[in-house]
Amino acid sequence: MRPEVALPVLLPLLSGAISLLFWRSRPMQRFIAVSGNIALFVVSVWLFIATLSDDYITIQMGGWPAPFGITLIADMLSAVMVLMTAIIGLAMGIYSLATTGREHEKFGYYPLMHLLLAGVAGGFLTGDIFNLYVWFEVMLVSSFALLILGGERPQMEGAIKYVTLNLFASVIFLTAIGLTYGTVGTLNMADIALRFDEVEHKGMLEVLAVMYMIAFGIKAAAFPLFFWLPASYHTPPVAVSALFAGLLTKVGVYALFRVFTLLFDQSMGYVQTILLWGAGFTMVTGVLGAAAQHEFRRILSFHIVSQIGYMILGLALYTPLAIAGGVFAVVHNIVVKTNLFLISGITYRLQGTYQLKKMGGLYRERPWLAVAFFISAFSLAGIPPLSGFFAKFVIVRAGIEAGAYVITAVALGVSLITLYSMVKIWNEVFWKSLPDDNVVPEETTPSGDDGRLVKPSLWMMYLPVVVLALFSLLIGVFAEPVMQVMNLIGSQLFHPAGYIDAVLGEAVRSAPEEASP
Repeated sequence: MRPEVALPVLLPLLSGAISLLFWRSRPMQRFIAVSGNIALFVVSVWLFIATLSDDYITIQMGGWPAPFGITLIADMLSAVMVLMTAIIGLAMGIYSLATTGREHEKFGYYPLMHLLLAGVAGGFLTGDIFNLYVWFEVMLVSSFALLILGGERPQMEGAIKYVTLNLFASVIFLTAIGLTYGTVGTLNMADIALRFDEVEHKGMLEVLAVMYMIAFGIKAAAFPLFFWLPASYHTPPVAVSALFAGLLTKVGVYALFRVFTLLFDQSMGYVQTILLWGAGFTMVTGVLGAAAQHEFRRILSFHIVSQIGYMILGLALYTPLAIAGGVFAVVHNIVVKTNLFLISGITYRLQGTYQLKKMGGLYRERPWLAVAFFISAFSLAGIPPLSGFFAKFVIVRAGIEAGAYVITAVALGVSLITLYSMVKIWNEVFWKSLPDDNVVPEETTPSGDDGRLVKPSLWMMYLPVVVLALFSLLIGVFAEPVMQVMNLIGSQLFHPAGYIDAVLGEAVRSAPEEASP
């Protein structure tokens, strides 16, 4: 019995249930929001250390043996993603204390946040393809409720686009699951991987591969069906935007990595071409969309799309090094993208707008905030020695080694345009003087001998921003040990036999060979 595999899913569910019991008590809900996420962080560290030692950790729910029961399995990829989920969840728990109003708290903000974290962790840990669908739906329900919390018109418009395309992806996903079960008679992903090798009609496998690619591509906000993301992520409260930016699309990316290394690794010939084109168009369309924007969160939303292209490129190149680089890009992006959205929330609190033309002067007023933005923004652009540089360097090197020179050049060019967008924000928000027509928010209160204006609870907004900026910096400074973990992930995904053995056991794995004439 390995409880560390199940606890990252059970703890957020428990925290959400307890938070609902105290729905009339605002202090208790806020206390549970932080303490529950601290507990999630502790068990996630436990799971990461255990997986680093044992490679694979499995648990069969209800005592049913695989492939008949529900399997939870942690390999290094799952463990790293769960750890990142816990880090972002804790940061959001603290940040939300300063940004979430009473009305949102009264209508279930904190229980929905815990439910979303449970769905994300469940998606990373499940070994069953149908339960992956279930956890996607848990995330969809909770994220939709968070998106419309407040009921403002822009939120409702963004939410309609968000839920429509994601429901379309869910229908494709569920249809693919039904066809998979009809083809091989199992839903356990390790068992599916074995049985796909025995399928006579390979055309069905090609159909399934395309269906899974479309479903997960929509969930990941990849080209061409990505426009639901920049249409919705800038509309909810900033804590919700940051939580979505850090985690939601990454579950879609994770599913692509899991399915196309475990189930369809033998079919990567034509899939690789489609993914390469998709990665290139995702990078280019996302970064061009960002370059055309002049609203802080809309720029960041388009850059989510652009950066997803780098992650998919790592999978499309399909070498251990490229896969390691793609996962490195996921981890780096979770940290810096979340932090950039959090910083946008602080700038809004200080200056009352997200419009770049109406902002300015924050370098002089808040130098520490400027430093935190500089680290996160220029890491996103891939400036050395920050974390984004090493993630993109690994992907570019893998592309050159694979002879994919055109897509590698595209990746480098997109980094330059990303740098342009980040410099634009830096110049407008931090460097230039505050425009005369800016209206300082009324909630400011004078304090201090210098007469500067401070905001209530602003330190709770600064704390996660500073910690995430330092975390991003440390990923770059200690890139070698981080890359060792990424290489282990790349090796495990490129050689899925260890995953299959961990779930089914060596005897079950060899059974098809023994049964064959």
